[in-house]
Amino acid sequence: MVVPNCLRISEARFTGGQAEAQDSENERLLQANNRKLTTFFGYPDNTIKTSKYNALSFLPMNLFEQFQRLANAYFLILVFLQLIPQISSLASYTTVIPLMVVLSITAVKDAIDDMVEFLPGLPSLYLKRHQSDNQVNNRPVLLLVNGRMEEDKWMNVQVGDIIKLQNNQPVTADILLLSSSEPYSLAYIETAELDGETNLKVKQAISVTSDLEDNLELLSAFDGEIKCDPPNNKLDKFTGILTYKGQKYLLDHDKLLLRGCTIRNTDWCYGLVIYAGPDTKLMQNSGKSTFKRTSMDRLVNVLVLWIFLLLGIMCFIIAIGHGIWQSKIGYYFQIFLPWENYVSSSVVSATLIYWSYFIILNTMVPISLYISVEIIRLGNSFYINWDRKMFYAPKNTPAQARTTTLNEELGQVKYVFSDKTGTLTQNIMIFNKCSIYGKLYGNSYDKVGSKAPDSKKEKVDFSYNKLANPNFSFYDNTLVEAVKNGDTWVHLFFLSLSLCHTVMSEEKVEGELVYQAQSPDEGALVTAARNFGFVFRSRTSETITVVEMGVTRVYRLLAILDFSNVRKRMSVIVRTPEDRLMLFCKGADTIICELLHSSCADLNNVTMGHLDHFATEGLRTLMVAYRELDAAFYQTWSHRHSSAYLSLEDRENKLSVVYEEIEKDLMLLGATAIEDKLQDAVPETIITLNKAKIKIWVLTGDKQETAVNIAYSCNIFEDEMDGVFVVQGKNYETVCQELRTARAKMKPESLLESDPTNIHLSTKPKMPFIVPDEVASGNYGLVINGDSLACALEENLELELLQTACMCKGVICCRMTPLQKAQVVELVKRYKKVVTLAIGDGANDVSMIKAAHIGVGISGLEGMQAMLNSDFSFSQFHYLQRLLFVHGRWSYNRMCKFLSYFFYKNFAFTLVHFWYAFYNGFSAQTVYDSWFITCYNLIYTSLPVLGLSLFDQDVDETWSLCFPELYEAGQHDLFFNKKKFVNCLMHGIYSSFVLFFVPMGTIHNSERSDGKDISDFQTFSLIVQTSLMCVVTMQIALKTTYWTVMSHLFIWGSLGFYFCMLFLLYSDGLCLMFPNIFQFLGVARNSLNETQLWLSIILSTVLCIIPAIGYIFLKPLFYPVNVDKQEPGLQIAALSEAGSPQAPYFEPSAPGSLLPAPGTSRRGGPRAQKAGPRPQPGGSALWEALRVTQAAPSRREQRRWASAGPAGRTNARSRGAAARQPRPHHRRHAHRGDRALPRRLESRGRRRAPASTRPLESARRLRRRRPRGRSRLRREVR
Repeated sequence: MVVPNCLRISEARFTGGQAEAQDSENERLLQANNRKLTTFFGYPDNTIKTSKYNALSFLPMNLFEQFQRLANAYFLILVFLQLIPQISSLASYTTVIPLMVVLSITAVKDAIDDMVEFLPGLPSLYLKRHQSDNQVNNRPVLLLVNGRMEEDKWMNVQVGDIIKLQNNQPVTADILLLSSSEPYSLAYIETAELDGETNLKVKQAISVTSDLEDNLELLSAFDGEIKCDPPNNKLDKFTGILTYKGQKYLLDHDKLLLRGCTIRNTDWCYGLVIYAGPDTKLMQNSGKSTFKRTSMDRLVNVLVLWIFLLLGIMCFIIAIGHGIWQSKIGYYFQIFLPWENYVSSSVVSATLIYWSYFIILNTMVPISLYISVEIIRLGNSFYINWDRKMFYAPKNTPAQARTTTLNEELGQVKYVFSDKTGTLTQNIMIFNKCSIYGKLYGNSYDKVGSKAPDSKKEKVDFSYNKLANPNFSFYDNTLVEAVKNGDTWVHLFFLSLSLCHTVMSEEKVEGELVYQAQSPDEGALVTAARNFGFVFRSRTSETITVVEMGVTRVYRLLAILDFSNVRKRMSVIVRTPEDRLMLFCKGADTIICELLHSSCADLNNVTMGHLDHFATEGLRTLMVAYRELDAAFYQTWSHRHSSAYLSLEDRENKLSVVYEEIEKDLMLLGATAIEDKLQDAVPETIITLNKAKIKIWVLTGDKQETAVNIAYSCNIFEDEMDGVFVVQGKNYETVCQELRTARAKMKPESLLESDPTNIHLSTKPKMPFIVPDEVASGNYGLVINGDSLACALEENLELELLQTACMCKGVICCRMTPLQKAQVVELVKRYKKVVTLAIGDGANDVSMIKAAHIGVGISGLEGMQAMLNSDFSFSQFHYLQRLLFVHGRWSYNRMCKFLSYFFYKNFAFTLVHFWYAFYNGFSAQTVYDSWFITCYNLIYTSLPVLGLSLFDQDVDETWSLCFPELYEAGQHDLFFNKKKFVNCLMHGIYSSFVLFFVPMGTIHNSERSDGKDISDFQTFSLIVQTSLMCVVTMQIALKTTYWTVMSHLFIWGSLGFYFCMLFLLYSDGLCLMFPNIFQFLGVARNSLNETQLWLSIILSTVLCIIPAIGYIFLKPLFYPVNVDKQEPGLQIAALSEAGSPQAPYFEPSAPGSLLPAPGTSRRGGPRAQKAGPRPQPGGSALWEALRVTQAAPSRREQRRWASAGPAGRTNARSRGAAARQPRPHHRRHAHRGDRALPRRLESRGRRRAPASTRPLESARRLRRRRPRGRSRLRREVR
């Protein structure tokens, strides 16, 4: 075999075999049409395997994985302990059957997960993995073999092969595009299965291979050698060098077709296989995402360890008791209770009893806890997927729960970190204004010369341009006149926009251009240049064709200086038809300003003023500049650029250095301003989140003015705030001083040495420190830019930043890099004991989404990378309030109820054995029948608790959204914590005490009506277990707040099923057929017809539920929390049944939203209405008066009010119309300088209420009176 010169490698590298060669691959080396070389390097073929198990490996692998869990391993040890007759007093099946059921359910779930594959971008399509693998591996493909095309299977394709793809065919492997049927060897692909985007992407072959076309002879002779990156999972990164006929050509990701793409609008194309099978980027990205554990998981793990400790202590106490009993009593009565041969002393007997009770009390550790939690989370995830109110019809996109482990965490969120563009805004870019050589364009004026309102603006006529886009709108005729008059600077400005981009043009019909842009910004700018007469027509790898005012001109493309998040700019170098070398650059103003020639200082000042004006209107801005290059300088620079371009090591840094050499001394042309409108209902959503005490931080890369203006539009900042602090220092000292100044104004005492945080900083501890919550003396906002943030994130300043930011109502971080976004999220996670949520829509938000406890991706216009890396996804920001306040709060409440009830029922069940031990000589005798022990958790109590955890609702979705204050309980872990667990334990101890001693007292020396004795063990056992079933059934009935048919079926059906099983297991037939297994012959039939036994069961049930009932009614009165204080507001629903004129009226402003309808908000923003408070009927006095009662309305009342609709409440509105006076409102002006008007209106809003509202002021006196019942309350309110 002949190895190419560029691929010669020492064979010592491969002495370990092909596998070692593959593992040590630092770069990929291959040659076209050379399979021998591929075999030598040991590259895998194109076979894929997405399944984890096969028929033979499933059972051993799955069992091995399951027994790595502590609970499963614990019960497996118990099974082995029960096989030892010296310590086992229970039949082994009492543990084996529950363990097998749990293992089986988990195994079935794992098998389904392994068999079913979710395809990104196709949310409704599921395929069986094994079947899918076989189907994909056997797909046909045209393979070039010995100068002709032969049909082969995908699995037989190898690295270095040349394959032919046709229109609408999926791409077989990761291939280098060689040639295609389209002009300039373009190929159009759809990447829906990779990133979910349905818009077509354009790839282009390099010129040296495009000449091969479809000539099989030339393709067979092609022997190009490629050195490129090793296999990796970076979809947008590929670097390689093609060596062909002594020349080297750079390869990048624009020339690579990835597996998972589909060929579109291209008749045929040829490609060289670079990566195959498991090495393709699609398969490299198929690994599981990082597993996120919830705070509830961590708490449960700690509680399980507590239970283990408690179990050990109880067993130790019983063992000591047994030792004392044996030494005091048992030793002297061995003639009646002889010791076994293996028992030599009371110490040995006590040791054996310790392990015996370790087996009996094993139900203290719930075996079905973890599997039940998984089922509950899975069910609640389906609710999110099925929620039609979170379905976005325009894009046919439903909400998706992409993980099933974080549902209850959604009910505990305290901090929301949001991107701006595409998340709060629509990411639909419209060219709005521009500044060209110091002159502002974009404002529309009437004939008098004053600024025209939006309703009277007239569109500019572009009829002079036959290639103009008819959908483009502009309203300033002066710019068109400047273009027509041949203004040099205007022409140069639009020429730069038509050249400096990466947009691809498609012209299927003469004159009808379709642009394919990688970002909406680029598409908007190129479209604007097109309409003003500078039409980007087409491009190749070497040329750009532009139609300038009807004249076609071809520019030679010499270099593209790519955009990156670090550079924040892009440039192109072209040679004009007049043989001039020109560099055109566009980018962020903060970057371009530093690159300008000194002669542009005055022009820069004027342009910056225009940029500030654009920013106050919330527009996205870019600066545009150019430079004419000297030929000699360019030749020298070109050599350095080529050297860096062809480098595989540290290529990006080398290119950045080379780019900076030429991107300097730029001449300023002007700036662009693009409008990006807010999404629907964003301000209303922000208001609702704020009412739930959720703090919102916006992390964006936009400039400060734009971000701040959007913050005001979204109600993150308000005009009535006491102040907004701006941190813009460039060094440590300045930033520290600015942060401390802000803290001094918000809370002066936080700077004292006695402050807990300051005390901690002085001690410099190594343990993580939780920064306590601090309340500022007012409402404040914080704005900080990327440079200041870089200083503040240093170790000595991060706590200063955190303390200051956490006291603010809203925080805006602008000019941020993706890494800084993740650092801010990590900072809050590290020092605050809160749940964080990050939401974004672009690839630059992925690091932030992964860093937060919960990541939410919005499927927007910036690709699907954010969605594919998220835990939950949907299409609109306002769906977030439904995700948190409905699904999140319900999931949290259900999980808390589940855990508290689950632990309680197991404690009440198990601890009866502890009390019984004092009456049986600590002999490890069980209270219950063995079959009851087996079925208790598995059958009798499983469905009720699952029904509670899947269907229960404390209030329905309507009131969850109306009263966001109800959400605060989850933020403070009020419904389940260590204290609640202790309460469950104490309640379980009390219940077990009652369940043991009440039946014990009932049957002690008791007789039946016919004189027969009932003081026997089996009757006692039956009474205890029946009482237990009644108690736990009543307890779950008390916890259930939402009764449905399924709730009744699960709760009462399980109790009825218990009695059916009772008579079956204690029937004569089974007991006579299997006397060693079923030993309670006739006990149910003979015992349950005794009245005194039923009275005992009723007494036990009543005594056990009295504490629960008392807690429910007395806690809100003596120890109320915020949630208890919000419940009285729900009394409005009850008032509505009587036709009260004070019944509230809500109009949905968005699907699932119960905020004021559009037009009722009290103020507006630049392009979005700002939402005001919900209309409060009759003023706030009535609502305060309604808080005097603690009872919430029934579910029926809530549903009745929610379904009444506006028509059913017309009379109520008309009767209360005179009493409801709207709060003074205003529109905030676009210019931030005019602040007097809001203040005047604010002071006007504090004046005395109109006369029509004064009669209702008497309702305020109700707050000082004691509750007098619902009917009395209605009379007083009226």
